[in-house]
Amino acid sequence: MGKATGFLEYQRVENPYRAEQARLRDFDDLHIPQPEAQRRCQASRCMNCGVPFCQSDFGCPLHNLIPEWNDLLYRGQEREALERLLQTAPFPEFTGRVCPALCEKACNLAEEGVTNRDNELYLIERGFAKGWIQPRVPASRSGRRVAVIGSGPAGLAAADLMNRLGHSVTVIERADRPGGLLMYGIPNMKLPKEIVARRIRLMEAEGVSFRLSTEAEPCALSEFDAVILCGGARKPRSLRVEGMDAQGVCFAVDYLSAATWGVLSGGEPAVSARGKHVVVVGGGDTGNDCVGTALRQGCASVTQLEMMPAPPALRTDQNPWPEWPRVLRTDYGQLEAIAVQGMDPRVYETTVKALLTDGQHRLTGAVTVRLDAQHRPMPGTERTLPCELLLIAAGFVGCEERTLSAFGLTADARGRLLPEDGTHRLMGKIFSAGDMRTGQSLVVRALADGRAAAREADAWLRRKDA
Repeated sequence: MGKATGFLEYQRVENPYRAEQARLRDFDDLHIPQPEAQRRCQASRCMNCGVPFCQSDFGCPLHNLIPEWNDLLYRGQEREALERLLQTAPFPEFTGRVCPALCEKACNLAEEGVTNRDNELYLIERGFAKGWIQPRVPASRSGRRVAVIGSGPAGLAAADLMNRLGHSVTVIERADRPGGLLMYGIPNMKLPKEIVARRIRLMEAEGVSFRLSTEAEPCALSEFDAVILCGGARKPRSLRVEGMDAQGVCFAVDYLSAATWGVLSGGEPAVSARGKHVVVVGGGDTGNDCVGTALRQGCASVTQLEMMPAPPALRTDQNPWPEWPRVLRTDYGQLEAIAVQGMDPRVYETTVKALLTDGQHRLTGAVTVRLDAQHRPMPGTERTLPCELLLIAAGFVGCEERTLSAFGLTADARGRLLPEDGTHRLMGKIFSAGDMRTGQSLVVRALADGRAAAREADAWLRRKDA
């Protein structure tokens, strides 16, 4: 696979970021695509390793045939490479932008792994530009109608596969635009919304229908032969401090959704960081997205709190290859904060102890405190930060209560709709998939789980027909 000596001849080169000062002026794409010659060089680094961990459970939940399409890309057979990629990857334009690229860390080249994410993004965008991506309408229909509740990664993946299998699919989405997390949870600079809209248009041309601004109620689903719940794990984890109802306290998903709405509509978002001192609670990807968004909105300052210690710079003995390396990373938002503020916005082993408000219950400050190794507050380490906007990006604790109540379902202790037998079928004709079933996870894992639920629902429908 690839050029036998490619990994020796060429260094790893990722799609570079646009300069901080330039990209902070807009919400446009973060990266600068590289030309065909660079992509072929990078694909040539994929060696004939014998055991491709990149497509194993360690490397790719979709089990993409990475060495095969890298080899075809290296040889200039771009259309064939794209066809091989699309055998397993439903939406490379999404994963090629937002996936953390587990496959690259599981590569036999370890920290210098092949740039699979950039390569797959190149292939799918080349396919759209060349007109290779055309609607694939099923040759025949099964006569069965399927409802997919939620149009996030799992929902779109389930709908896409069920449609290809010949069923008539309707996606029901409560928001005004389809895409779920892809549309409103991920900022435009990481995933431009026209990219999401382009895929939706393609799915509609293939026969999938979308009902927007619609709540899914069981009584309205009697017309369907199967229902796949893909509502995500949208119940946010809160803070145990007084004053959470103060004006200026906001959950990250609501803030990012409002910001994206503002970008798409050209209007002022319901929640803005403009001119405010911002504190972000949470050191993960969502917290970083909040940092980058707040800077673009013109915040006065931004601080990011993380209750855990800073990760090590290098792998520890307890974190061997090909596992995902739990090491210190500085993401785009943090790089931008460093460029603007002259310092890293992250403060480790720290959380919010109290909130300060004015006479009108508007947030004015946040009292932080250091945590010990057991995550207990350390007296005497309190510090007061100016704060008019507190963004809580502390993760999610499961699916929303209104979904459980509407369908008469009971979540497990972790807030998941995960059947005891590990399958996707909850009861009768109802199935679950994605974060709603597994708990908060990655986009690529939601895609894989949505496809798995579709296969299971299809098999169940066909058994009924037999």
